[in-house]
Amino acid sequence: MIEDIWNSLKSEAESVSHAEPLLSSVLDEFVLQRESFLDALSWRVASRIAKGTIPEDELRELFKNCFSADDQILISAAKDLVAVKERDPACDDYLSPFLHFKGFQALCAYRACHQLWNSERYQLALYLQSLVSVIYAVDIHPAAKIGCGILLDHATGFVAGETSVIEDDVSILHEVTLGGTGKERGDRHPKIRSGVLIGAGAKILGNVEIGEGARVGASSVVLHDVPPRVSVAGVPAKVVGQLDYGDLPYLGMDHKISKEPNYESGGGI
Repeated sequence: MIEDIWNSLKSEAESVSHAEPLLSSVLDEFVLQRESFLDALSWRVASRIAKGTIPEDELRELFKNCFSADDQILISAAKDLVAVKERDPACDDYLSPFLHFKGFQALCAYRACHQLWNSERYQLALYLQSLVSVIYAVDIHPAAKIGCGILLDHATGFVAGETSVIEDDVSILHEVTLGGTGKERGDRHPKIRSGVLIGAGAKILGNVEIGEGARVGASSVVLHDVPPRVSVAGVPAKVVGQLDYGDLPYLGMDHKISKEPNYESGGGI
């Protein structure tokens, strides 16, 4: 899979380089002169967050080491790239998110920070996270656990706290918060199960579970568990629709509420 994506990236870069000569040096640096997907990803992410006093070449080597420390990291990055192409109607290639989309790049940077955190290099992980937050306006704690096939669409303002969990195949729009509800310590952040779609501006607070295949409406405030395969919306969020088992909200990116719930109406969930 990784090799197929890498070959597609190079082919797309060659086509764009011929069509847009002004971009040829950019494409040479980040794709065409690179040896592999690992090499290219390390160059691209390092170039964006080379701030402060750590030289870019040292950051590049650090990212390369992080990305190669576990085979699953590169596989996850490749699956994230596929997720953008499949689900974002503004994207029909791999090159655009690789070069330009901060949601994809911020996730890659998080994966490096997470590797550092798991290696008990806490201060370096937090330092890089702070740079990522400034540059991308995406704030993911290095200890958060995030699966693969993740789409951070637009990504601006996305926050995930220390004990957050996001399983595979989840789509999240901008200004979403996975936060706590106070200053308690321990396991205090949301758990997002696979197949979930979270609309722009939604706030999910506390150690709550968003069930598999659920859909959270834009600007909703979720304070309690959400059952699998339902739509919730509002402040506080309520169940407002039920999904058929054939529905894949994370993939369809459809925010419309089309079915009446089989739950009693009333207070928040």
